[in-house]
Amino acid sequence: MQPIWQPGITLDDLRGSLRATLGEHFGIELTELGADYLTGTMPVNVRTCQPSRLLHGGASAAFAETLGSLAANGAAGTATERWVGQELNANHVRPAPVGTVVTGTARPFHIGRRSQVWGIEILGEDSKLVCVARLTMAMVRAKQA
Repeated sequence: MQPIWQPGITLDDLRGSLRATLGEHFGIELTELGADYLTGTMPVNVRTCQPSRLLHGGASAAFAETLGSLAANGAAGTATERWVGQELNANHVRPAPVGTVVTGTARPFHIGRRSQVWGIEILGEDSKLVCVARLTMAMVRAKQA
């Protein structure tokens, strides 16, 4: 399979994009850059749980959008174009308790010139589906510094 990533894009490049962001605050770590996917982990802890001590749906959504956004920009971002989230749909399938780590994987359904659609699956430590999300990305012109 031919890699979907821009030439020269590495996992370390994408990790650097997480610095000083919500993703870093939530403890998201990028773990694998495959030919057509990006995988990361996020702890279920006081930063990402709801009062019942389960993974917060908003944290799942933020995790999904973080992975999809980084992947979209790694696949098609340029110095003059950025990919931003336009629509996110997330279905929360089962709970993940505090003290566990969830793993998310983003894969593209479509990479076009003006839009991208990504599917993100979030699994619990038991490899069962916790959340499935679909993220639509839109291309915007980057502002010049």
